[in-house]
Amino acid sequence: MMESELLHIQPEELKFSFELRKQSSCLVQLSNKSDKYVAFKVKTTSPKRYCVRPNTGIILPRSSCEFTVIMQAQRTAPPDMQLKDKFLVQSTVIPFGSTDEDIVPGFFSKENGRHIEEFKLRVVLVSPPHSPVLQPLNGTFKQAAVNETPIVKESPIPKESPIVKEAPSFKDALVGDENLGTSQAKEIEDLKLKLSDLDMKLIEAYNMITMLREEKNLAIQARDRLQREITLLRRKAVGKAQAGFPPFFVLFIMIVGIAIGCLLRP
Repeated sequence: MMESELLHIQPEELKFSFELRKQSSCLVQLSNKSDKYVAFKVKTTSPKRYCVRPNTGIILPRSSCEFTVIMQAQRTAPPDMQLKDKFLVQSTVIPFGSTDEDIVPGFFSKENGRHIEEFKLRVVLVSPPHSPVLQPLNGTFKQAAVNETPIVKESPIPKESPIVKEAPSFKDALVGDENLGTSQAKEIEDLKLKLSDLDMKLIEAYNMITMLREEKNLAIQARDRLQREITLLRRKAVGKAQAGFPPFFVLFIMIVGIAIGCLLRP
């Protein structure tokens, strides 16, 4: 554990379980052992390789906080599983009652004479327990490899290969699959024929509906034409009835009637 006037920092180095194409993380705890508000900031020499969450914050008096360092997935392993990457943890006293929103870059600037404590953390890579990356090939490992050889020799070899025995059934299965494929092909062809027949029937029905619509329209037009003609004839008949007989025709009829009456007298 690293001691200072303001903070305890644990652990003193960042250990990452290294596996190719996998992320790894390390948790760091910061403990404020003073009676003041302390702000911290985390920097790294390789910002593209690591992600720090959070990289700034405030630690209340006599309390602790944590930040996580995440190593991005790597495609290749570094030589000898060693990295020269380092992290810098800066801490400084800030006004009482400050919040995370009050943190400004000037808190960690030495130009204005502020007292800033700095701690460096180095990076250490370790292989996971199941990985043989860092396991040395010592005598014990070699002996284990030698002892494994008789186990392979003692494994019984069947006299008859089960694959050979199952070969006929495999052929039968293939024949069955072929027959199944043939029957399915026939069913598909039948379905295609039925669909074709349905398409023809639909086309015929559509044509019939179109023809009936045309006949209906013609009948409606003929009916409208007859109604107009009937209306016109009615108007003409009413006009003639209102006109009556001419006056000369009425006078002529009266004279003829009088003459006939005179002739018929005895």
